[in-house]
Amino acid sequence: MAKIKRILLAEDNENDIELTLNALQEYRLSNEVEVVRDGAEALDYIYQRERYSGRADGLPCVILLDLKMPRVDGLEVLRQIKSDGKLRHVPVVMLTSSREERDLLRSYDLGVNAFVVKPVDFEEFLQAIRSLGVFWALVNEPPPVASGKSADT
Repeated sequence: MAKIKRILLAEDNENDIELTLNALQEYRLSNEVEVVRDGAEALDYIYQRERYSGRADGLPCVILLDLKMPRVDGLEVLRQIKSDGKLRHVPVVMLTSSREERDLLRSYDLGVNAFVVKPVDFEEFLQAIRSLGVFWALVNEPPPVASGKSADT
C-alpha cells in the first residue's frame, strides 16, 4: 500500500493557514499537512533540524510556500531548496498575496514550479487551494530520489 504523501505548508498568517487546511480537507484529501509558520522553521523541517530532527524521513510531495514570512522569507527558502541537489526536484508552489512582477520573476529565476496569487474572494481561494492539492498530491508524479527512495516516503 502506498504511503500517503505529505504536504508542507509554510505560512505565517493564521487565517490563511486555516483556510488552506479547510480547503484541503473539504476536498477530502487524506494527505498529512505539516504547517510551519516562518521560513526558518520550513528549512528546519526540510533538513530535519531542531524540533524536526526526529520526524519521519522523507520529503513532502509539494511545498506550499508563502513569499513574505518572518525570519527567513520565501525566496530564500526557495533558493536553498532549489540549490540543493537532494531537494531541487521537490515541487514548490509560491502561494502569496504579492502581485509584484519582481517577486514573480525572482521566484521563477530561483526555480519555483508555480506562482499562485492568493485570491481575495473566499470561494476563489478555496478553489485555488483544492486545485493545487489535487494536482500536486494526487496527479503529479514526482521523480525518484537519488537514493532510490521516492519523495513521498
